[in-house]
Amino acid sequence: MMRNIPGKSDSEMEKGEKQTFSRNERLCRTRLIEELFEKGNTFHTSVFKVFWVIPASTIPSPAQIAVSVPKKGFRHATDRNLLKRRIRESYRRRKHKLYSFLQEECINITFILIYRSSKIAGFELIDRAVEEVIEKLCKSASSLPGKS
Repeated sequence: MMRNIPGKSDSEMEKGEKQTFSRNERLCRTRLIEELFEKGNTFHTSVFKVFWVIPASTIPSPAQIAVSVPKKGFRHATDRNLLKRRIRESYRRRKHKLYSFLQEECINITFILIYRSSKIAGFELIDRAVEEVIEKLCKSASSLPGKS
């Protein structure tokens, strides 16, 4: 008997594809973060401000991501942590589309999602916003002339 796991379609279950968010996919290196803010491109969505760049150095995965929820908007750490968990979970579930695009184009990308809303959004809204970010990243990266 096959159990139905929430959030996974039957086709994903058959493939045996693991949806993980490993340490290699987290953007932690200070030099890369500085490069993002100095040389990076930016765009806005309804929920996020996104800084992204194709890094000059090599990175261990096709994409590295950092998530930020400003303390100015949410004084309580529990609220900030809740939002960051929701954002990371949504990215974990939707990153396969970004990864397939990046591997097809033979590029790597680093980006940071900065939460802009003043209210705690539900998972559905965050999920749609992350999907929108991934679509915009794919479109922006494909039109960039300096692809490596």
